[in-house]
Amino acid sequence: MTTTAEQVRRFRLRRQWVADRDGTEPVAVARRLLGVQAQVPSAAAQAVAVRTPAGTADDGTVDAALGAGTLVRTWAARGTLHLLAADQAPSLLALLAAARSWDKGSWQREFATAEQMTALETAVVDVLADGAVLTREELTAALVAHSGDEGLAEALRSGWGTVLKPLAWQGLICHGPPAGTRVTFTRPGWPGLPDADEAARTIVPAFLAAHGPATPTAFDAWLLRGTTPKSRLRRWFADLVADGTLSEVTVEGEARYARTEDLDELATAAPVGVRLLGPFDPYVLGAGTADPDLVPAAHRRDVSRAAGWIAPVVVDEGRVVGTWSAEDDRLVVSPFDGAVDPHELGGERDVWSRVLGRPLTLPG
Repeated sequence: MTTTAEQVRRFRLRRQWVADRDGTEPVAVARRLLGVQAQVPSAAAQAVAVRTPAGTADDGTVDAALGAGTLVRTWAARGTLHLLAADQAPSLLALLAAARSWDKGSWQREFATAEQMTALETAVVDVLADGAVLTREELTAALVAHSGDEGLAEALRSGWGTVLKPLAWQGLICHGPPAGTRVTFTRPGWPGLPDADEAARTIVPAFLAAHGPATPTAFDAWLLRGTTPKSRLRRWFADLVADGTLSEVTVEGEARYARTEDLDELATAAPVGVRLLGPFDPYVLGAGTADPDLVPAAHRRDVSRAAGWIAPVVVDEGRVVGTWSAEDDRLVVSPFDGAVDPHELGGERDVWSRVLGRPLTLPG
């Protein structure tokens, strides 16, 4: 099958519940998208709400799902915090754990030795036994005491959670309910992780169902910034092609892969028009801001900003054509090269007035 980059963007917008805002609730949205980035909790709530017909960012549905255990908050793709569907999380984490990125000498010299990580893996199982929920300070004190290694204290206190991420990827720890303004940690509710190769049989197609067609390299960039062993990555895709789950698709001369069952939908995806997406939106993060089909190279810094901030964006037929912000009661749009017609934004103003819970006006 041969198709265009525009058709790919239309397909993704529809599969990600951006075109028609026909998503249902937080767990379903997280499962469809293979996670919603949650470094900034308000951005995650907006990403969920804007995909539903009536949700708001402060309607409490995300917190309710986290409290019920059907949604978990943990470090996932690219080492960033995500909301994950609890029934999908073990398979996704298995692929992250399989890369063993913390075994690299450069990582160990910078953060913790192999012996220290082994000690932490043992310690975290003990200190979070029996449903314990600990703040970062309590967890740090308990892990240092258990391991007897005061040298770990500074790394454990880091807000980046670098030495905790390998523990999360192995399914040993996740975020618990907040204690006021402080984060907490607990054990996840699953007994262990599946085999990585078996997990790939569900995660690779799930990624392509929302973010495809895509190359193995694009999948790995989304997953762990390109650190999956290449032989394993090739095998995952080859096995899925061999059994008919995936098919090759040529997009603007590039060979990519899609789920075979999605080919008809890909070919017939209708135009979408203009949409506004919030900060750190999964539509942008799925392809990445380095993808020139998504973000014009000359404007990448307008979208991917200092300190890792991903700006709210205006997309037209799925291509980023500007950024926007909500300042008090005004929706302020910063188009690239005059590419946005304000008259097309009335519907999107209404959507974001609903999501943010306050009426927004357009300039002029």
